[in-house]
Amino acid sequence: MSNATDRFRRTAEGFLARIEAVPPDKWNTRTPCPQWTAREVVLHVINEQRRNLATVRGVEPRPLHGVGVAEMGQLPEADADADLAAAWREIGEGLTAAIADPACAEVPIPSPMGPVPFGTMADAMPEDVLIHTWDLARATGGDEKLDEDVVHHVYEHFKPMDEVLRQPWAFGPKVTPPADADLQTEFLCFVGRNP
Repeated sequence: MSNATDRFRRTAEGFLARIEAVPPDKWNTRTPCPQWTAREVVLHVINEQRRNLATVRGVEPRPLHGVGVAEMGQLPEADADADLAAAWREIGEGLTAAIADPACAEVPIPSPMGPVPFGTMADAMPEDVLIHTWDLARATGGDEKLDEDVVHHVYEHFKPMDEVLRQPWAFGPKVTPPADADLQTEFLCFVGRNP
């Protein structure tokens, strides 16, 4: 298993664990993404990553476990009893397999900077899921500790792109971390969170 595959697998499993741990009365709690509730954060991740998976496999995205399909950047409709954990499990496992599949490496994936080969994008793919894992945990009283190796990898990948990332489609202004900040806190402050 490649490093990129393993990092995404661990990140996907971490997000799944946070979804499964959400108490029923916490799904409508506001998150560090001010426009989204806990449920909406999960719907966002499902929708965006499902579109990546569909593109790389050359198929149209389809509804999963009660979660409808929306355009990139939009929230999908979802049934009241949608199984968000099952939907994410299917997408996370599908993307992990795609990252490991050499036949997928050259497939162009849309990005804000134009089409990027999936093999190039795969190395940074944990970022959205990783950040929203923390958002979901923070909103719902879950485990906020992220995989340190993945945090380090994504943070190092992002540092050279600091200015590019300060766009409406990416991250807001950086937050100054405390002097004694650990790596995760530094990373979260870099992507505009206030841990």
